[in-house]
Amino acid sequence: DYTSDWHWVTIPEGKTYQQSDKNSHGDIIETINRLVAELKTKKLDAKKEAEYLKMLIHLIGDIHQPLHVGLGNDRGGNDIKVTWFGEASNLHRLWDSDMIDATRLSYTELAESLERPDAQSISAWQKSNVFDWATESVGYRDRVYKYGNGKLGYKYSYQNFHIVRHRLLQAGIRMAGILNQIYG
Repeated sequence: DYTSDWHWVTIPEGKTYQQSDKNSHGDIIETINRLVAELKTKKLDAKKEAEYLKMLIHLIGDIHQPLHVGLGNDRGGNDIKVTWFGEASNLHRLWDSDMIDATRLSYTELAESLERPDAQSISAWQKSNVFDWATESVGYRDRVYKYGNGKLGYKYSYQNFHIVRHRLLQAGIRMAGILNQIYG
């Protein structure tokens, strides 16, 4: 439970992270920066290093999902009840897993189906920082919240799944860049 606040950050509309109120228990941005700094010291025992790496991988994925950079009034979409092909869900879970699971692809198949970026895009994505990633997620929120009457299926997926795919790709490439910084 002590890590729950590390999985999100609130950035109200029209504000930057720097202008936003900070959670005294930490947030996703602070935690990613802290974990990278700790891992770069190369002073962690094997157990702690493995724990930090698992958390870092998880959080880099999370910050690329727009609802982990929330408005602060709906718990990152968890309070917004929707149906997904007639099944009860919430907006957060829809973006975390429902749209991905609906493809019925294995994680390997999904990864292999992603369009490979050119070297210039890879370089630019890996030069960006956690503040940039959060700002990108904020930029997708308007689209995320266009859920109409909450009865979602093919149309919502058609309008948004390309964002999920793009953010998964960015997260993976950025994770590779961070690992190269730490271990390269």
